[in-house]
Amino acid sequence: MTGRILRYTIIILFALIAAVPFLWLLSSSFKGAEEIFSFPPSFIPGSFNFENYSGVWNNISFGLYTINSLIVVSATVILNLLLSSLAGFILARFDFPGKGLFFGLVLASMMIPKEIIIIPLYSTILFAGLDDTLAGVIIPFAVEGFSIFLMRQAFLSIPKEIEEAALMDGCSLFKLWLRVMMPMTKPAIGTLVIFTFIGTWGDFIWPLVVLKSSEHYTLQVGLSYMTGTFVNNYRYVAAGSALALVPVFFVFLFMQKYFRKGVFAGTGK
Repeated sequence: MTGRILRYTIIILFALIAAVPFLWLLSSSFKGAEEIFSFPPSFIPGSFNFENYSGVWNNISFGLYTINSLIVVSATVILNLLLSSLAGFILARFDFPGKGLFFGLVLASMMIPKEIIIIPLYSTILFAGLDDTLAGVIIPFAVEGFSIFLMRQAFLSIPKEIEEAALMDGCSLFKLWLRVMMPMTKPAIGTLVIFTFIGTWGDFIWPLVVLKSSEHYTLQVGLSYMTGTFVNNYRYVAAGSALALVPVFFVFLFMQKYFRKGVFAGTGK
């Protein structure tokens, strides 16, 4: 009993530490111009100023940046789900020459930080003529090693007897993947959607490198230029950052029930 209380105390403590920066950001987004620089600082605003949010929306192309981000995120999530599920299905259910080597390369790709491969990726994008386009942001990360690994583990957790029964009933390989296997991997799919959405929505460096025109900016890139637009107006910066977190919150809220099941898919836990 004492050990359980200690564990929960530690978890709550770390949760509070992680939540403090977000709560401070949210608090700052409602403060007035003078209150945000007051000393000693106050955690709760004296009066809630909603004009910060309308000011951000009206003074920069917030709606356009949001639409661009939604296009990039939607395409990246769909492509990752489609391509990684196909690759994971093949790796989990079939034997072929070089399978071990291919899976080893998939695992190796998970160990390479994205920042290291930016230069060769950008050179490829330039060669393909996709510089300063949303497609140039999407295509290099249409499928990733972690996505393939996650879906492979999910397919491995499905009993072999189900596959054999479906094939005996005349099910083609494509229908086996789409109608039999995919519905049984919903937890992994939910986890993949969460990870891909959060990672792509919050990505800053790659869109900053690829995109040059302001009409193509994603939300994170647009917010970075907002600090130059409102140099001393940190309440606008806080309001814009708080608005940018809303889609992430709702995606995680609706998909969280699949999160734990998907993480442990194929591990026997």
